[in-house]
Amino acid sequence: MKVAVVLNTSWNIVNFRMNLIKSLQEQGHEVHAIAPYDIHTPELIQAGCIYHKVKMDSRGANPIKDLALIFELYFIYKNIRPDIILHYTIKPNVYGTLAANFLQIPVVNNVCGLGTVFLKEGLVSSIAKFLYRLSFRYARKVYFQNPDDLSLFINEKLVPESVVDLLPGSGIDLTKFKPLPFNRNKEFTFLLISRLITDKGVLEYIDAIRQLKAEGIQARFQILGSIDEMHKRGIKKEIIESWISAGTVEYLGTTDDVRPFIEKADCVVLPSYREGTPRVLLEAASSAKPIIATDVPGCREVVEDQVNGLLCKLKDSQDLADKMRTVSRYTDDQLKMLGINGRLKVESQFDESLVINKYLHTLDELKSKSVSHAGY
Repeated sequence: MKVAVVLNTSWNIVNFRMNLIKSLQEQGHEVHAIAPYDIHTPELIQAGCIYHKVKMDSRGANPIKDLALIFELYFIYKNIRPDIILHYTIKPNVYGTLAANFLQIPVVNNVCGLGTVFLKEGLVSSIAKFLYRLSFRYARKVYFQNPDDLSLFINEKLVPESVVDLLPGSGIDLTKFKPLPFNRNKEFTFLLISRLITDKGVLEYIDAIRQLKAEGIQARFQILGSIDEMHKRGIKKEIIESWISAGTVEYLGTTDDVRPFIEKADCVVLPSYREGTPRVLLEAASSAKPIIATDVPGCREVVEDQVNGLLCKLKDSQDLADKMRTVSRYTDDQLKMLGINGRLKVESQFDESLVINKYLHTLDELKSKSVSHAGY
């Protein structure tokens, strides 16, 4: 079969979908990667994917402007004629599904997260829901990464209930993110890994740090992730530089491999407003690190309060500071237990092989239906 994999960045495919692509290739499928060109695109080609460039602004939330994507994807799909298309992220899910429907190509969509349009009701949110409702009626399967998102889509009648299913996020490669021997830093070290946008709770993290520093808490506070000023909710570079110059936080820049940074941290923090299933929390838990995250959809699927980490209140920097203070005062045995429990949780619930096997099963199902219809 020809299988097309469509995402909003080549980086996204390389970081989150390469093991799925390898499994598809091992099954004898021809894999076409469709995404904007970036520095990671050559890795897709080297891995044996047939690459197709597409223009796509992953930051913007203007549905009218993005309608042009339908036509661009339509012509790419028409040229490739894939047997099935796997869509990930908002724009491929919506516009790609509409383009594929014109060509009667079956699609499997993955709602990795709801994005910023669902965080605030308004015109853009209404248009987005209309587009989901319009496009998802044509999908053969729609995967969700947490039950809250799935329920929301069903309750809002954005997707037929007959095609939905749950996945444990993008899964985690347990051999890549291994638990390391326990080590506690002399200065307890907190690490937030995220793009620097407000929806990730970055401002609450900074406010919590200020509260803890005012109390005289001796700890290190770090941020790893890209500055994204072009995003609608991006944080300005001069604001970030003011945090750095004031000594509020250590900015670690960006990386293609988060493992050394997770290894050096004592606790990973993500006070996000809403997630699908946050990959960074899976990576931290798989590495046996304690976690602090917001008690919101997506995060609460990974973090069990007082089992493998602590949950804090949404948009509440005081509560976040309380949770960070609590973790910093845990004994070594308490920290070890949180880490062990996190690793056990990802082993049983979030192993990447669970995700890959589900996709392979879905492809087999769709192939069988296609053959039976052709025979009929």
